[in-house]
Amino acid sequence: MNTKFECKKCGKCCKLFLITLTEAEYNSKRYKTQFEEFGLIEDFNLAEECGANIIEQNEGDSSCIYLKDDKCSIHKIRPEACKEFFCMSKDEKFKEMIEEINEVKSITP
Repeated sequence: MNTKFECKKCGKCCKLFLITLTEAEYNSKRYKTQFEEFGLIEDFNLAEECGANIIEQNEGDSSCIYLKDDKCSIHKIRPEACKEFFCMSKDEKFKEMIEEINEVKSITP
């Protein structure tokens, strides 16, 4: 996690990207996931393969269900994927995601 910069809390990352849970996060049952209404898949590898380890999204705008008023409502207990990503990161693995956020920011307030 990059702690040099402060998050601008624009919520764009929560609106643009799917949030995948680690095996421990998935098994904790702490987060509401896609397909949960059909029952929890006990085998994490199978859950990961079919996308059942992805946090549920809001129907209207496909944003993370924990995004409330453009802020993370579970910030203190957010998943590792959220802790790891930072929109000002210089990490090459986030380059395309950051470009997409910047593109969206340039066309929306």
